[in-house]
Amino acid sequence: MRLHIKLMLGISLLIILIGSIFELSFTTMMENTLKQEKGEQALSVAQSISHIPEIKEAFLTDQPSLIIQPIAEKIRKQVRAEFIVIGNRAEIRYSHPNSDRLGQKMVGGDNEQVFEGQSIISESVGTLGPSLRGKAPIYLNGQVIGVVSVGYLQDDIKKEITYVRRQMFLVTFFILIGGIFAAYFISRNMRKATFGLEPKEIAWMYQEKHAILESIHEGIIAIDVFGKITVVNETAHKILQVDHMLRGRRVDELLENMHLLAVVHTGKAEYDQEYIIHGEVYLVNTIPILSKRGIVIGAVASLRNKSELSDLLQELSHVRAYAEGLRAQTHEYSNKLYTLLGLIQLGSYKEAIDYISKEVDGTQSLIHFLMKEIPDPILAGFILGKKSLASEMKIDFTIDASSSFKDLPVEIDREKVVTIIGNLVNNAFEAVRESGKEAKEVTLFLTDLGKELIIEVEDNGVGIDLQNSESIFEKGFTTKNTNANAGIGLSLVQNAISELGGYITFTSDKDKNTVFTAAIPKRRGI
Repeated sequence: MRLHIKLMLGISLLIILIGSIFELSFTTMMENTLKQEKGEQALSVAQSISHIPEIKEAFLTDQPSLIIQPIAEKIRKQVRAEFIVIGNRAEIRYSHPNSDRLGQKMVGGDNEQVFEGQSIISESVGTLGPSLRGKAPIYLNGQVIGVVSVGYLQDDIKKEITYVRRQMFLVTFFILIGGIFAAYFISRNMRKATFGLEPKEIAWMYQEKHAILESIHEGIIAIDVFGKITVVNETAHKILQVDHMLRGRRVDELLENMHLLAVVHTGKAEYDQEYIIHGEVYLVNTIPILSKRGIVIGAVASLRNKSELSDLLQELSHVRAYAEGLRAQTHEYSNKLYTLLGLIQLGSYKEAIDYISKEVDGTQSLIHFLMKEIPDPILAGFILGKKSLASEMKIDFTIDASSSFKDLPVEIDREKVVTIIGNLVNNAFEAVRESGKEAKEVTLFLTDLGKELIIEVEDNGVGIDLQNSESIFEKGFTTKNTNANAGIGLSLVQNAISELGGYITFTSDKDKNTVFTAAIPKRRGI
């Protein structure tokens, strides 16, 4: 059943229930009140009649009813009583609304207390039906000589109560109609506020949103227009290093100078803003939260550790380097196969054999050298790929014959070493290509002698201007003509070396050569 139908039925049943309880309570109270008022009224009239001298004196005559009946009927009509009956000690009627019943005995059996001198209110059944009576004794010379009984039929009281009940029913009916309309408009507004979703759907979406927020690796913080945190996931708690619930607290109490409130005020999103939290650099993306009418009702920020992005960039760089190496190797061997095909087609079999022997000897020699001096398969394969790339680019890439990287500790991250070598070699390749020199030479030297691992890359490129010597390791700094991935390589090298606890230096002669030397301690603290 839909929410608006439930709401309308619920409000309707509530109004009916409240109306029924109110009607029952009110009519019960009214019935008791009417009986009390009528009883007191009847008693008051009876007491007043019992003190009329003419009525007392009439009891001494031979035919009292001739005097008492006109007086009683006149008073009955004035007070709108159902009956006024006056009788003697023998309960013989001297007055009655029906004159045919004069002289007959009174009916009801409730005169004993009156003859004892008491005024009472009673309910009894007389000749006219059930009635509410007020009875008072008539005294003469200190003796009770008769009784006055003034009554109102209970049917008349019930008629008054029935009339009130009808009025109450009409009021309840109109309240019910009004309640149904109110329920309709309330449910309609609720549907608009909840975008037509049912409570079960809202609950399911809340659980779904919570699960999504907790599955996101980034920290998520959302605020309202007053700067109070409305949504925060567990990752954000870990980033902020708090173990208590942050929802409801002001964001500026936790994060100073963060642009969440500024985005709420301006309504403009901000992307890739750097923010330092507990010594860690985070990239923050902040966007405003808009209502259906386009009004800013809050803002949400995502926090991602910058080092994670750097690691990802390094991995992508490695993948790209592997791909380039494979592509270069494929291209190089395609050219060699075409050469062999041409020699065979020309019948120059001896030259073809010599060409194959030369290539095999050169490749096998390099592979044998790498397997012996650089036994780590990741580094050896990476260097072999760079060798193929250099061959395609017409660059003389040489691995120094005295190189040795046998003592590479297990705890040193190979990926970071590959990042250092790869980016230094790539920069060297770019330098010699831009130099315009006919001889393009790059040399790689690796050694593990002593307490440090030494990585040295030398090129005969354009060199480095001394005025840029302090800026080359900054992210985004470049002197290249292209913007593709420029200004990233050396910053990645610097970060990797810093994480390994090492350092990097360089020397450069303008238009001659440049040498980058990286030193990495084999053991931390050495």
